[in-house]
This record gives sequence, C-alpha cells and structure tokens, in this order.
Amino acid sequence: MPKVNIDAIDRKILQYLIKNARMPFLEIARECGISGAAIHQRVKKLDDQGVILGSRLEVDPKTLGFDVCAIIGIRVSDPTMNLDTVEALRRIPEIVECHFITGQYNILIKLYCVDNEHLMHTIFDHVLKISGISNTETFISLNEAFTRQVNVDNVMSE
Repeated sequence: MPKVNIDAIDRKILQYLIKNARMPFLEIARECGISGAAIHQRVKKLDDQGVILGSRLEVDPKTLGFDVCAIIGIRVSDPTMNLDTVEALRRIPEIVECHFITGQYNILIKLYCVDNEHLMHTIFDHVLKISGISNTETFISLNEAFTRQVNVDNVMSE
C-alpha cells in the first residue's frame, strides 16, 4: 500500500481518535476548529486511504481469565511453506498476533491461554502438529508493560 500524506488537521483528528475512538465527531470538530461535516469527510477519506483500519473494542484478556501470555518464535523448515503455516496458525483461536520476522525464526506469534496447561496443550497439540514447523522457542510474558498505537506526531504533513 502506498504511503499516504496527511495534513496537520488529519493528524490532530487521528490523535483524538487514537486516544478515544468513541469521541464524538462534533467534539473533535470543535477541538480542530472545523465543521462536523468536514470531520466526517476527513475520517471517511482516512478510512478509504487505509490509514484508519477500523475501530474496535479492546478486551483485557486477564479479566476474562487468560492469565498466560506467550510469544513463540517459529522456524519453518521450508520457507516456501510460510503462507501455508500462517493459514494453519490462523485456525488456532489462542493466537492473537502473527508476524513474519527476520533472524533465527521465520514467524513470531503471540497467544493467550488460561494457564500453563492450556499453553502446553496449545503448543503440543496444535502449533507443533503443523507440517513444516521444525523448531519453536516460547517466551512467557510476566507482565505487559505497555502497548500503544503509532505516534502520529512524527508523520510529516503535506
């Protein structure tokens, strides 16, 4: 996807929406000094350009009993199988992120489980049964220190 240029007002709109995706457009319009209709048009443009990937509800896994967060590095024996491997990983509901990476592993996944037994079951009965996976290394997150969206302050204006 090509890089999109945004102006200072678009950047300000994104800053508000990143902080609170439920913030009313009229309130953002007041803060930006433009009309409500202009906010709607600009948000639609940002959405159409792929800058905004949608809005979503975020759930805290721990509050639902998912006490184990793990990151697993996966080595695929034949890199031409990477896409098939990712499709198989996509079918494992505990996996919430999947990245192609450089270095010792081909793929990095993040998953949530209710306890260590659930994690062990997920690894041995699902991940390691995927054809082509030759090696894994599991890292257990003790605590997520922070997570955040990209800093739109660093985006250059038109």
